[in-house]
Amino acid sequence: MSSPPSEHRLTPIERRASGALAAVFGLRMLGLFLIMPVIAIYGRSYPDYTPVLVGLAIGAYGLTQALLQIPLGMLSDRIGRRPVIIGGLLVFAVGSLVAAAADTLTGVVIGRALQGTGAIAAAILALAADVTRDSQRPKVMALIGMCIGLSFAIALVLGPLLGQYIGLSGLFVFTAVSAVAGILVLLVAVPDVKARTAKGDVLPLRGELKSLLRHGQLARLNAGVFVLHCILTAFFVVVPVQLVAGGLAAEQHAWLYLPALLASFALMIPMLIRAEKKRQQPFYFRVAIALLIAAVVVIGFGPSHWLYLVAAIVVFFTGFNFLEANLPSSLTRFAPAGRKGSASGIYATAQFMGAFVGGISGGLMLQYFGLMGIGIFCVVLLLCWFLITAGMQPPPQWKNISFTLRTLDHQQVEQLAAALAEVNGVEEVRIVPAEQTAYLKVHKTDYNEQAIKAQLAPYQNNH
Repeated sequence: MSSPPSEHRLTPIERRASGALAAVFGLRMLGLFLIMPVIAIYGRSYPDYTPVLVGLAIGAYGLTQALLQIPLGMLSDRIGRRPVIIGGLLVFAVGSLVAAAADTLTGVVIGRALQGTGAIAAAILALAADVTRDSQRPKVMALIGMCIGLSFAIALVLGPLLGQYIGLSGLFVFTAVSAVAGILVLLVAVPDVKARTAKGDVLPLRGELKSLLRHGQLARLNAGVFVLHCILTAFFVVVPVQLVAGGLAAEQHAWLYLPALLASFALMIPMLIRAEKKRQQPFYFRVAIALLIAAVVVIGFGPSHWLYLVAAIVVFFTGFNFLEANLPSSLTRFAPAGRKGSASGIYATAQFMGAFVGGISGGLMLQYFGLMGIGIFCVVLLLCWFLITAGMQPPPQWKNISFTLRTLDHQQVEQLAAALAEVNGVEEVRIVPAEQTAYLKVHKTDYNEQAIKAQLAPYQNNH
């Protein structure tokens, strides 16, 4: 018997809540990304300008994000999602206003670091899980992921466009307003639900972090996202200035980034499709890293004419967008059943730490070794990543599913785990009695859903 249509679609409440949470996440990320394409240019107007401080202004948020990402996710499970999200957005707004009021780059760096202390990613994802059914959660997480990517693309265009009219201080005020708008969206559009017990597929769990750090394939992905965001922030320490030196005024940069991003998406999507269809992810990972190396070489060592730089930016974002889409997708498929939240927490920490290291390293290299120093730094990092991919495997064709259980004793847990492990297509079973949840890793297409439900039925509450 087929499931009723509602099982395959988001309910009106789920649509409203997931759209609102995606908007909150997107507004916050827009605020973090907005200054990246312009700070290297406008930062020169501050009396204490140095390339190092510009790099810190770009990447300072990454350090505080990296340090607080996992702790605030865990805190949201203790005191509730909404207080953590609202508190994080308020802190983000305060940090934005501190940066807007600053008359030195040092003040901007302090404001950016304060922005990053509003590390609410895990709490938003957990709230999204609280207000949606398990069967619809992948759609909601995909929507949030799309909003993050869209906010980055919008920031590249909107930053230079608004910057010419309202300046850097105005951009920070704009980000403070966007944070307040995020709070209003949360309060108005997201239903107030009681925080549930932490789910291993959503929130990080302290006891699992050490074992996941030793997972070979996950470690490669964590190293990869560290390098990718390190290169990104180092990239924006120098690229806007290079574009101006190459003959393209700052107010024209928005109209460069928009077609460059569109072209990179057009080139990247066929790579994504082929990598997935042929299960050639490691090969295309190396192709994307090679594209990043080629782009860095042109920017760091090539002619400074804007046409060469535009071509390099298209090549850079083709590789970057492929890797940015593929890394988290691979992570969720390599993560053990019921541990996606912990794996994602480590991944996000590596990502934001990369942003911090890239910003400060890019500034140091530019200040003491010039443009060539940044080029060499980025190429060496990318070559190290290229070597690390030598042991990379295609992501397994598995997916994670979970089911709610009634309260079970130890013997019942053992019996259910043994029975589920025998079902065709089940790779891994993990039952967490404290969460009243069974986590399964199953073959993406070849698993017996009816047999799984039949085994689960005696251990679930009858409705």
